[in-house]
Amino acid sequence: MSQENTSVQKKPLYGMIAILFIGAFVAILNETLLNVALPSIMEEFDVNATAVQWLSTGYMLINGILIPASAFFIQRFSDKKLFITAMSLFTLGTLLASIAPAFGVLLGARMIQASGSAIMMPLLMNVMLTAFPVEKRGAAMGMFGLVMITAPAIGPTLSGWLIEHYSWRMLFDLVLPIAVLTLVFAAFKLKDLTPQRAIKLDFISLVLSSIGFGGLLYGFSSAGERGWDSPLVYGTIIIGAIALITFILRQLRMDDPMLEFRIYKYPMFALSSAISIVIAVAMFSAMILMPIYVQTIRGISPMESGLLMLPGAIVMGIMSPITGKLFDKYGARTLAVIGLTITVLTSYYFSKIDMNTAYSTLVLLYTFRMLGMSMVMMPVMTNGLNQLPAKNNPHGTAMNNTLQQVSGAIGSALLITVMNNRTKEKAEELAADAMANMGASSAQPSAQAAAEIQQQIMNEAMLHGINFTFFISALIAVIALILAFFIKRVKPHHEEMTDEKAAVKHLNPVKE
Repeated sequence: MSQENTSVQKKPLYGMIAILFIGAFVAILNETLLNVALPSIMEEFDVNATAVQWLSTGYMLINGILIPASAFFIQRFSDKKLFITAMSLFTLGTLLASIAPAFGVLLGARMIQASGSAIMMPLLMNVMLTAFPVEKRGAAMGMFGLVMITAPAIGPTLSGWLIEHYSWRMLFDLVLPIAVLTLVFAAFKLKDLTPQRAIKLDFISLVLSSIGFGGLLYGFSSAGERGWDSPLVYGTIIIGAIALITFILRQLRMDDPMLEFRIYKYPMFALSSAISIVIAVAMFSAMILMPIYVQTIRGISPMESGLLMLPGAIVMGIMSPITGKLFDKYGARTLAVIGLTITVLTSYYFSKIDMNTAYSTLVLLYTFRMLGMSMVMMPVMTNGLNQLPAKNNPHGTAMNNTLQQVSGAIGSALLITVMNNRTKEKAEELAADAMANMGASSAQPSAQAAAEIQQQIMNEAMLHGINFTFFISALIAVIALILAFFIKRVKPHHEEMTDEKAAVKHLNPVKE
Protein backbone atom coordinates (compact mmCIF):
# COMPACT_ATOMS: atom_id res chain seq x y z
CA MET A 1 0.00 0.00 0.00
CA SER A 2 1.11 3.49 -0.75
CA GLN A 3 1.74 6.08 1.90
CA GLU A 4 -1.17 8.08 0.50
CA ASN A 5 -3.55 5.27 1.41
CA THR A 6 -2.07 4.32 4.75
CA SER A 7 -1.52 7.71 6.30
CA VAL A 8 -4.80 8.64 7.94
CA GLN A 9 -4.98 11.96 9.73
CA LYS A 10 -7.32 12.75 12.60
CA LYS A 11 -10.06 14.53 10.65
CA PRO A 12 -10.17 12.13 7.68
CA LEU A 13 -10.31 9.18 10.12
CA TYR A 14 -13.42 10.48 11.89
CA GLY A 15 -14.90 11.51 8.54
CA MET A 16 -14.26 8.00 7.24
CA ILE A 17 -15.88 6.35 10.26
CA ALA A 18 -18.89 8.69 9.92
CA ILE A 19 -19.34 7.56 6.28
CA LEU A 20 -19.10 3.90 7.33
CA PHE A 21 -21.57 4.56 10.17
CA ILE A 22 -24.20 6.07 7.86
CA GLY A 23 -23.79 3.24 5.33
CA ALA A 24 -24.13 0.57 8.01
CA PHE A 25 -27.05 2.40 9.65
CA VAL A 26 -29.23 2.52 6.50
CA ALA A 27 -28.30 -1.09 5.69
CA ILE A 28 -29.34 -2.39 9.13
CA LEU A 29 -32.39 -0.09 9.26
CA ASN A 30 -33.50 -1.56 5.94
CA GLU A 31 -33.47 -5.08 7.41
CA THR A 32 -36.44 -4.35 9.74
CA LEU A 33 -38.04 -1.50 7.79
CA LEU A 34 -40.04 -3.75 5.47
CA ASN A 35 -41.74 -6.03 8.05
CA VAL A 36 -44.71 -3.71 8.68
CA ALA A 37 -45.20 -3.22 4.92
CA LEU A 38 -45.58 -6.92 4.03
CA PRO A 39 -49.45 -6.90 4.07
CA SER A 40 -49.50 -3.91 1.66
CA ILE A 41 -47.04 -5.67 -0.68
CA MET A 42 -49.14 -8.87 -0.57
CA GLU A 43 -52.19 -6.88 -1.66
CA GLU A 44 -50.45 -4.94 -4.45
CA PHE A 45 -48.69 -7.93 -6.06
CA ASP A 46 -51.40 -10.50 -5.13
CA VAL A 47 -48.98 -12.93 -3.44
CA ASN A 48 -49.52 -15.11 -0.37
CA ALA A 49 -47.88 -14.79 3.07
CA THR A 50 -45.36 -17.58 2.37
CA ALA A 51 -44.07 -15.81 -0.76
CA VAL A 52 -43.94 -12.30 0.75
CA GLN A 53 -42.04 -13.59 3.81
CA TRP A 54 -39.12 -14.28 1.47
CA LEU A 55 -38.48 -10.51 1.35
CA SER A 56 -37.28 -10.84 4.96
CA THR A 57 -36.06 -14.46 4.94
CA GLY A 58 -34.10 -14.00 1.70
CA TYR A 59 -32.41 -10.86 3.04
CA MET A 60 -31.37 -12.76 6.17
CA LEU A 61 -30.15 -15.77 4.15
CA ILE A 62 -27.87 -13.65 1.93
CA ASN A 63 -26.46 -12.06 5.09
CA GLY A 64 -25.87 -15.48 6.62
CA ILE A 65 -24.05 -16.67 3.48
CA LEU A 66 -21.87 -13.57 2.90
CA ILE A 67 -20.98 -12.49 6.46
CA PRO A 68 -18.77 -15.58 7.12
CA ALA A 69 -16.86 -14.72 3.91
CA SER A 70 -16.40 -11.10 5.05
CA ALA A 71 -13.16 -11.99 6.87
CA PHE A 72 -11.65 -12.94 3.50
CA PHE A 73 -12.96 -9.81 1.74
CA ILE A 74 -11.67 -7.48 4.49
CA GLN A 75 -8.19 -9.03 4.37
CA ARG A 76 -8.03 -9.24 0.58
CA PHE A 77 -9.47 -5.90 -0.59
CA SER A 78 -8.94 -2.29 0.47
CA ASP A 79 -11.49 -0.58 2.73
CA LYS A 80 -12.42 1.95 0.05
CA LYS A 81 -12.98 -0.58 -2.76
CA LEU A 82 -14.89 -2.93 -0.48
CA PHE A 83 -17.19 -0.25 0.94
CA ILE A 84 -17.88 1.36 -2.45
CA THR A 85 -18.71 -2.07 -3.95
CA ALA A 86 -20.98 -2.95 -1.02
CA MET A 87 -22.69 0.47 -1.01
CA SER A 88 -23.14 0.37 -4.81
CA LEU A 89 -24.89 -3.00 -4.56
CA PHE A 90 -27.08 -1.74 -1.72
CA THR A 91 -27.98 1.45 -3.65
CA LEU A 92 -28.78 -0.50 -6.84
CA GLY A 93 -31.00 -2.87 -4.85
CA THR A 94 -32.80 0.06 -3.20
CA LEU A 95 -33.45 1.72 -6.59
CA LEU A 96 -34.79 -1.50 -8.13
CA ALA A 97 -37.03 -2.11 -5.10
CA SER A 98 -38.45 1.43 -5.33
CA ILE A 99 -39.56 1.00 -8.96
CA ALA A 100 -40.23 -2.78 -8.92
CA PRO A 101 -43.10 -3.54 -11.37
CA ALA A 102 -43.47 -7.16 -10.17
CA PHE A 103 -42.90 -9.18 -7.00
CA GLY A 104 -40.01 -11.13 -8.56
CA VAL A 105 -38.15 -7.87 -9.26
CA LEU A 106 -38.74 -6.70 -5.68
CA LEU A 107 -37.41 -9.99 -4.29
CA GLY A 108 -34.33 -9.80 -6.53
CA ALA A 109 -33.78 -6.19 -5.43
CA ARG A 110 -33.86 -7.23 -1.77
CA MET A 111 -31.23 -9.92 -2.47
CA ILE A 112 -28.98 -7.32 -4.14
CA GLN A 113 -29.47 -4.98 -1.15
CA ALA A 114 -28.55 -7.78 1.24
CA SER A 115 -25.36 -8.65 -0.68
CA GLY A 116 -24.16 -5.10 -0.04
CA SER A 117 -25.29 -4.73 3.56
CA ALA A 118 -23.75 -8.07 4.63
CA ILE A 119 -20.23 -6.65 4.23
CA MET A 120 -20.83 -3.25 5.87
CA MET A 121 -21.17 -4.24 9.54
CA PRO A 122 -18.04 -6.46 9.69
CA LEU A 123 -16.07 -3.83 7.72
CA LEU A 124 -17.11 -1.01 10.06
CA MET A 125 -16.32 -3.07 13.17
CA ASN A 126 -12.92 -4.05 11.80
CA VAL A 127 -12.02 -0.43 10.94
CA MET A 128 -13.01 0.60 14.50
CA LEU A 129 -10.75 -2.07 16.00
CA THR A 130 -7.85 -0.98 13.81
CA ALA A 131 -8.36 2.77 14.29
CA PHE A 132 -8.50 2.84 18.10
CA PRO A 133 -6.10 1.45 20.72
CA VAL A 134 -7.45 -1.14 23.18
CA GLU A 135 -7.93 1.39 26.01
CA LYS A 136 -10.19 3.60 23.82
CA ARG A 137 -12.14 0.90 22.01
CA GLY A 138 -15.03 0.92 24.47
CA ALA A 139 -16.11 4.47 23.61
CA ALA A 140 -15.61 3.78 19.89
CA MET A 141 -17.56 0.51 19.96
CA GLY A 142 -20.26 2.22 22.04
CA MET A 143 -20.86 4.51 19.08
CA PHE A 144 -20.90 1.41 16.88
CA GLY A 145 -23.62 0.01 19.16
CA LEU A 146 -25.75 2.99 18.16
CA VAL A 147 -25.85 1.61 14.62
CA MET A 148 -26.16 -2.04 15.53
CA ILE A 149 -28.96 -1.73 18.09
CA THR A 150 -30.82 1.51 17.34
CA ALA A 151 -31.36 1.00 13.59
CA PRO A 152 -33.38 -2.25 13.89
CA ALA A 153 -35.22 -0.86 16.94
CA ILE A 154 -36.57 2.27 15.19
CA GLY A 155 -37.33 0.40 11.95
CA PRO A 156 -40.86 -0.78 12.92
CA THR A 157 -41.89 2.66 14.27
CA LEU A 158 -40.62 4.54 11.22
CA SER A 159 -42.14 2.06 8.75
CA GLY A 160 -45.45 2.04 10.68
CA TRP A 161 -45.73 5.82 10.30
CA LEU A 162 -44.69 5.79 6.63
CA ILE A 163 -47.11 2.98 5.70
CA GLU A 164 -49.95 4.80 7.45
CA HIS A 165 -49.35 7.96 5.38
CA TYR A 166 -47.65 6.80 2.14
CA SER A 167 -47.08 3.80 -0.15
CA TRP A 168 -44.67 1.02 0.88
CA ARG A 169 -42.35 2.29 -1.88
CA MET A 170 -41.64 5.32 0.30
CA LEU A 171 -39.55 3.00 2.54
CA PHE A 172 -37.07 2.67 -0.32
CA ASP A 173 -37.49 6.24 -1.58
CA LEU A 174 -36.43 7.49 1.86
CA VAL A 175 -33.28 5.33 2.00
CA LEU A 176 -32.19 5.88 -1.64
CA PRO A 177 -30.92 9.53 -1.43
CA ILE A 178 -29.05 8.74 1.81
CA ALA A 179 -27.40 5.74 0.12
CA VAL A 180 -26.45 7.80 -2.96
CA LEU A 181 -24.95 10.63 -0.85
CA THR A 182 -23.01 8.11 1.25
CA LEU A 183 -21.64 6.56 -1.93
CA VAL A 184 -20.55 9.96 -3.30
CA PHE A 185 -18.82 10.96 -0.05
CA ALA A 186 -17.14 7.55 0.14
CA ALA A 187 -15.69 7.97 -3.36
CA PHE A 188 -13.96 11.22 -2.34
CA LYS A 189 -13.32 10.89 1.40
CA LEU A 190 -12.76 7.22 2.18
CA LYS A 191 -9.18 6.03 2.79
CA ASP A 192 -7.62 2.63 3.44
CA LEU A 193 -6.93 1.82 7.07
CA THR A 194 -6.72 -1.96 7.44
CA PRO A 195 -3.74 -3.80 5.89
CA GLN A 196 -4.35 -6.23 3.02
CA ARG A 197 -2.92 -9.69 2.41
CA ALA A 198 -2.62 -11.57 -0.89
CA ILE A 199 -4.78 -14.53 0.17
CA LYS A 200 -6.88 -16.79 -2.02
CA LEU A 201 -10.51 -17.72 -1.43
CA ASP A 202 -11.07 -21.44 -0.92
CA PHE A 203 -14.11 -22.16 -3.11
CA ILE A 204 -14.99 -25.40 -1.28
CA SER A 205 -15.03 -23.50 2.03
CA LEU A 206 -17.34 -20.86 0.55
CA VAL A 207 -19.77 -23.52 -0.71
CA LEU A 208 -19.75 -25.41 2.62
CA SER A 209 -20.21 -22.17 4.55
CA SER A 210 -23.12 -21.09 2.34
CA ILE A 211 -24.89 -24.45 2.66
CA GLY A 212 -24.10 -24.69 6.38
CA PHE A 213 -25.14 -21.25 7.62
CA GLY A 214 -27.78 -20.82 4.90
CA GLY A 215 -29.36 -24.20 5.70
CA LEU A 216 -29.53 -23.52 9.44
CA LEU A 217 -30.93 -20.02 8.94
CA TYR A 218 -33.58 -21.17 6.49
CA GLY A 219 -34.55 -24.25 8.50
CA PHE A 220 -34.97 -22.47 11.82
CA SER A 221 -36.61 -19.37 10.36
CA SER A 222 -39.16 -21.60 8.54
CA ALA A 223 -39.97 -23.72 11.62
CA GLY A 224 -42.37 -21.18 13.14
CA GLU A 225 -44.53 -21.17 9.99
CA ARG A 226 -44.21 -24.73 8.65
CA GLY A 227 -43.75 -26.66 11.90
CA TRP A 228 -40.88 -28.87 13.04
CA ASP A 229 -42.36 -31.97 11.37
CA SER A 230 -41.98 -30.44 7.88
CA PRO A 231 -39.35 -32.33 5.82
CA LEU A 232 -38.20 -28.95 4.44
CA VAL A 233 -37.50 -27.68 7.97
CA TYR A 234 -35.68 -30.64 9.52
CA GLY A 235 -34.11 -31.56 6.15
CA THR A 236 -32.44 -28.16 5.67
CA ILE A 237 -31.35 -28.06 9.35
CA ILE A 238 -29.71 -31.53 9.05
CA ILE A 239 -28.01 -30.66 5.73
CA GLY A 240 -26.91 -27.29 7.17
CA ALA A 241 -25.49 -28.93 10.31
CA ILE A 242 -23.53 -31.55 8.30
CA ALA A 243 -22.14 -28.87 5.94
CA LEU A 244 -21.21 -26.63 8.89
CA ILE A 245 -19.36 -29.41 10.73
CA THR A 246 -17.49 -30.26 7.50
CA PHE A 247 -16.72 -26.54 7.02
CA ILE A 248 -15.32 -26.19 10.57
CA LEU A 249 -13.14 -29.32 10.24
CA ARG A 250 -11.79 -28.03 6.91
CA GLN A 251 -10.98 -24.61 8.41
CA LEU A 252 -9.09 -26.22 11.30
CA ARG A 253 -6.86 -28.10 8.83
CA MET A 254 -6.06 -25.02 6.72
CA ASP A 255 -3.08 -22.71 7.31
CA ASP A 256 -5.03 -19.73 5.94
CA PRO A 257 -8.73 -20.49 6.58
CA MET A 258 -11.67 -18.50 5.24
CA LEU A 259 -13.00 -18.24 8.81
CA GLU A 260 -10.56 -18.85 11.68
CA PHE A 261 -12.19 -21.06 14.34
CA ARG A 262 -8.95 -21.28 16.35
CA ILE A 263 -9.81 -17.85 17.81
CA TYR A 264 -11.93 -19.80 20.31
CA LYS A 265 -8.72 -20.77 22.12
CA TYR A 266 -8.89 -17.23 23.57
CA PRO A 267 -11.14 -17.72 26.64
CA MET A 268 -12.68 -14.23 26.81
CA PHE A 269 -13.60 -14.29 23.13
CA ALA A 270 -15.18 -17.73 23.57
CA LEU A 271 -17.09 -16.50 26.64
CA SER A 272 -18.24 -13.33 24.88
CA SER A 273 -19.56 -15.45 21.98
CA ALA A 274 -21.50 -17.70 24.37
CA ILE A 275 -23.06 -14.70 26.18
CA SER A 276 -23.86 -12.94 22.87
CA ILE A 277 -25.69 -16.03 21.58
CA VAL A 278 -27.80 -16.29 24.74
CA ILE A 279 -28.57 -12.53 24.69
CA ALA A 280 -29.60 -12.64 21.01
CA VAL A 281 -32.10 -15.43 21.79
CA ALA A 282 -33.50 -13.51 24.81
CA MET A 283 -33.64 -10.19 22.93
CA PHE A 284 -35.72 -11.63 20.10
CA SER A 285 -38.45 -12.70 22.53
CA ALA A 286 -39.62 -9.10 23.10
CA MET A 287 -39.25 -8.17 19.42
CA ILE A 288 -41.48 -11.11 18.39
CA LEU A 289 -43.93 -11.33 21.28
CA MET A 290 -44.70 -7.65 21.93
CA PRO A 291 -46.25 -6.91 18.49
CA ILE A 292 -48.37 -10.11 18.78
CA TYR A 293 -49.59 -9.10 22.26
CA VAL A 294 -50.33 -5.43 21.56
CA GLN A 295 -51.83 -5.87 18.06
CA THR A 296 -53.53 -9.29 18.09
CA ILE A 297 -54.69 -9.52 21.71
CA ARG A 298 -55.07 -5.88 22.72
CA GLY A 299 -56.11 -4.50 19.31
CA ILE A 300 -53.59 -1.64 19.41
CA SER A 301 -52.74 -0.18 15.96
CA PRO A 302 -49.39 -0.96 14.25
CA MET A 303 -48.42 2.71 14.61
CA GLU A 304 -49.03 2.72 18.39
CA SER A 305 -47.32 -0.66 18.59
CA GLY A 306 -44.23 0.86 16.97
CA LEU A 307 -44.41 3.93 19.24
CA LEU A 308 -44.46 1.61 22.26
CA MET A 309 -40.97 0.44 21.30
CA LEU A 310 -39.60 3.87 20.35
CA PRO A 311 -38.57 5.06 23.88
CA GLY A 312 -36.58 1.84 24.26
CA ALA A 313 -34.78 2.54 20.97
CA ILE A 314 -34.03 6.13 22.08
CA VAL A 315 -32.67 4.91 25.45
CA MET A 316 -30.41 2.41 23.65
CA GLY A 317 -29.16 5.17 21.35
CA ILE A 318 -28.36 7.46 24.29
CA MET A 319 -26.81 4.68 26.37
CA SER A 320 -24.54 3.14 23.72
CA PRO A 321 -21.78 5.82 23.83
CA ILE A 322 -22.18 6.19 27.64
CA THR A 323 -21.84 2.42 28.08
CA GLY A 324 -18.74 2.50 25.87
CA LYS A 325 -17.03 5.04 28.12
CA LEU A 326 -18.06 3.12 31.25
CA PHE A 327 -16.57 -0.02 29.68
CA ASP A 328 -13.21 1.74 29.18
CA LYS A 329 -13.25 2.74 32.85
CA TYR A 330 -14.75 -0.28 34.64
CA GLY A 331 -14.60 -3.20 32.21
CA ALA A 332 -17.35 -5.47 30.87
CA ARG A 333 -18.25 -7.59 33.91
CA THR A 334 -19.87 -4.87 36.05
CA LEU A 335 -21.91 -3.54 33.11
CA ALA A 336 -22.95 -7.03 31.97
CA VAL A 337 -24.06 -8.12 35.44
CA ILE A 338 -26.14 -4.95 35.99
CA GLY A 339 -27.57 -5.04 32.46
CA LEU A 340 -28.48 -8.73 32.57
CA THR A 341 -30.07 -8.36 36.02
CA ILE A 342 -32.34 -5.66 34.55
CA THR A 343 -33.06 -7.92 31.53
CA VAL A 344 -33.97 -10.90 33.74
CA LEU A 345 -36.29 -8.81 35.97
CA THR A 346 -38.10 -7.09 33.08
CA SER A 347 -38.50 -10.40 31.21
CA TYR A 348 -40.04 -11.88 34.38
CA TYR A 349 -42.45 -8.95 34.75
CA PHE A 350 -43.42 -9.35 31.07
CA SER A 351 -44.45 -12.92 31.95
CA LYS A 352 -47.08 -11.39 34.28
CA ILE A 353 -48.82 -9.01 31.84
CA ASP A 354 -52.59 -9.50 31.36
CA MET A 355 -55.50 -8.19 29.28
CA ASN A 356 -55.64 -4.96 31.28
CA THR A 357 -51.95 -4.04 31.64
CA ALA A 358 -51.66 -0.28 31.07
CA TYR A 359 -49.99 0.94 27.85
CA SER A 360 -47.65 3.12 29.96
CA THR A 361 -46.59 0.05 31.98
CA LEU A 362 -45.72 -1.79 28.76
CA VAL A 363 -43.68 1.21 27.54
CA LEU A 364 -41.75 1.40 30.85
CA LEU A 365 -41.07 -2.34 30.97
CA TYR A 366 -39.86 -2.44 27.35
CA THR A 367 -37.72 0.68 27.82
CA PHE A 368 -36.03 -0.70 30.95
CA ARG A 369 -35.45 -4.00 29.14
CA MET A 370 -33.70 -2.14 26.32
CA LEU A 371 -31.66 -0.23 28.93
CA GLY A 372 -30.45 -3.56 30.29
CA MET A 373 -29.62 -4.85 26.80
CA SER A 374 -27.66 -1.68 25.96
CA MET A 375 -25.35 -2.31 28.92
CA VAL A 376 -24.48 -5.83 27.80
CA MET A 377 -24.08 -6.41 24.08
CA MET A 378 -21.27 -4.10 22.97
CA PRO A 379 -19.15 -4.26 26.19
CA VAL A 380 -19.19 -8.07 26.17
CA MET A 381 -18.41 -8.25 22.44
CA THR A 382 -15.64 -5.62 22.65
CA ASN A 383 -14.00 -7.35 25.64
CA GLY A 384 -13.85 -10.60 23.67
CA LEU A 385 -12.45 -8.93 20.52
CA ASN A 386 -9.80 -7.12 22.61
CA GLN A 387 -8.17 -10.46 23.44
CA LEU A 388 -7.61 -11.37 19.79
CA PRO A 389 -4.37 -10.51 17.98
CA ALA A 390 -4.87 -7.67 15.47
CA LYS A 391 -4.49 -10.08 12.52
CA ASN A 392 -7.56 -12.03 13.72
CA ASN A 393 -9.86 -9.00 14.00
CA PRO A 394 -11.59 -9.72 10.64
CA HIS A 395 -12.29 -13.30 11.78
CA GLY A 396 -13.58 -12.13 15.17
CA THR A 397 -15.96 -9.58 13.66
CA ALA A 398 -17.18 -12.03 11.00
CA MET A 399 -17.74 -14.72 13.65
CA ASN A 400 -19.70 -12.36 15.92
CA ASN A 401 -21.93 -11.09 13.13
CA THR A 402 -22.58 -14.61 11.83
CA LEU A 403 -23.45 -15.96 15.26
CA GLN A 404 -25.90 -13.12 15.84
CA GLN A 405 -27.72 -13.96 12.59
CA VAL A 406 -27.86 -17.70 13.31
CA SER A 407 -28.70 -17.44 17.04
CA GLY A 408 -31.39 -14.84 16.23
CA ALA A 409 -33.03 -17.24 13.75
CA ILE A 410 -32.74 -20.20 16.13
CA GLY A 411 -34.02 -18.15 19.07
CA SER A 412 -36.99 -16.85 17.07
CA ALA A 413 -37.93 -20.37 15.92
CA LEU A 414 -37.66 -21.90 19.41
CA LEU A 415 -39.60 -19.09 21.10
CA ILE A 416 -42.40 -19.14 18.49
CA THR A 417 -42.63 -22.92 18.91
CA VAL A 418 -42.83 -22.61 22.71
CA MET A 419 -45.55 -19.95 22.38
CA ASN A 420 -47.60 -21.92 19.82
CA ASN A 421 -47.44 -25.17 21.81
CA ARG A 422 -48.39 -23.49 25.08
CA THR A 423 -51.19 -21.54 23.35
CA LYS A 424 -52.60 -24.74 21.83
CA GLU A 425 -52.53 -26.60 25.16
CA LYS A 426 -54.24 -23.74 27.00
CA ALA A 427 -56.87 -23.29 24.24
CA GLU A 428 -57.82 -26.98 24.47
CA GLU A 429 -58.04 -26.72 28.26
CA LEU A 430 -60.21 -23.55 28.15
CA ALA A 431 -62.44 -25.01 25.40
CA ALA A 432 -63.04 -28.14 27.48
CA ASP A 433 -64.00 -25.97 30.48
CA ALA A 434 -66.34 -23.87 28.30
CA MET A 435 -68.02 -27.03 26.92
CA ALA A 436 -68.49 -28.36 30.45
CA ASN A 437 -70.07 -25.07 31.56
CA MET A 438 -72.40 -25.04 28.53
CA GLY A 439 -73.35 -28.65 29.25
CA ALA A 440 -74.28 -27.73 32.80
CA SER A 441 -76.46 -24.87 31.51
CA SER A 442 -79.77 -25.63 29.85
CA ALA A 443 -79.59 -22.54 27.58
CA GLN A 444 -77.44 -22.80 24.46
CA PRO A 445 -75.54 -19.64 23.38
CA SER A 446 -76.35 -17.94 20.08
CA ALA A 447 -73.96 -18.19 17.12
CA GLN A 448 -72.67 -14.68 17.86
CA ALA A 449 -72.14 -15.45 21.57
CA ALA A 450 -70.37 -18.73 20.66
CA ALA A 451 -68.02 -16.84 18.30
CA GLU A 452 -67.26 -14.30 21.04
CA ILE A 453 -66.52 -17.11 23.52
CA GLN A 454 -64.22 -18.75 20.95
CA GLN A 455 -62.37 -15.44 20.38
CA GLN A 456 -62.04 -14.92 24.15
CA ILE A 457 -60.63 -18.43 24.55
CA MET A 458 -58.06 -17.83 21.79
CA ASN A 459 -56.99 -14.48 23.28
CA GLU A 460 -56.62 -15.94 26.77
CA ALA A 461 -54.72 -18.94 25.41
CA MET A 462 -52.37 -16.74 23.35
CA LEU A 463 -51.75 -14.46 26.35
CA HIS A 464 -50.87 -17.53 28.41
CA GLY A 465 -48.49 -18.67 25.65
CA ILE A 466 -46.82 -15.23 25.54
CA ASN A 467 -46.48 -15.12 29.34
CA PHE A 468 -44.90 -18.56 29.44
CA THR A 469 -42.49 -17.68 26.59
CA PHE A 470 -41.38 -14.52 28.40
CA PHE A 471 -40.74 -16.67 31.49
CA ILE A 472 -38.55 -19.00 29.38
CA SER A 473 -36.79 -15.89 28.02
CA ALA A 474 -36.09 -14.78 31.61
CA LEU A 475 -34.53 -18.19 32.36
CA ILE A 476 -32.38 -17.91 29.21
CA ALA A 477 -31.20 -14.46 30.37
CA VAL A 478 -30.30 -16.00 33.77
CA ILE A 479 -27.83 -18.29 31.93
CA ALA A 480 -26.15 -15.22 30.41
CA LEU A 481 -26.11 -13.53 33.85
CA ILE A 482 -24.31 -16.53 35.38
CA LEU A 483 -21.77 -16.54 32.52
CA ALA A 484 -21.20 -12.77 32.99
CA PHE A 485 -19.65 -13.34 36.44
CA PHE A 486 -16.75 -15.16 34.70
CA ILE A 487 -15.82 -12.17 32.51
CA LYS A 488 -12.31 -10.86 33.11
CA ARG A 489 -10.87 -7.60 31.87
CA VAL A 490 -8.63 -8.39 28.93
CA LYS A 491 -4.96 -7.48 28.92
CA PRO A 492 -3.60 -8.27 25.42
CA HIS A 493 -0.40 -10.27 25.27
CA HIS A 494 2.79 -8.23 24.93
CA GLU A 495 3.47 -9.35 21.37
CA GLU A 496 -0.09 -8.54 20.35
CA MET A 497 0.19 -5.05 21.82
CA THR A 498 3.48 -4.59 19.97
CA ASP A 499 1.81 -5.67 16.72
CA GLU A 500 -1.06 -3.24 17.29
CA LYS A 501 1.22 -0.33 18.18
CA ALA A 502 3.28 -0.98 15.08
CA ALA A 503 0.14 -1.00 12.96
CA VAL A 504 -1.17 2.16 14.63
CA LYS A 505 2.17 3.93 14.16
CA HIS A 506 2.27 2.87 10.52
CA LEU A 507 -1.30 4.07 9.89
CA ASN A 508 -0.96 7.30 11.93
CA PRO A 509 -4.50 7.32 13.36
CA VAL A 510 -6.12 9.41 16.11
CA LYS A 511 -3.60 11.07 18.41
CA GLU A 512 -4.24 10.48 22.07
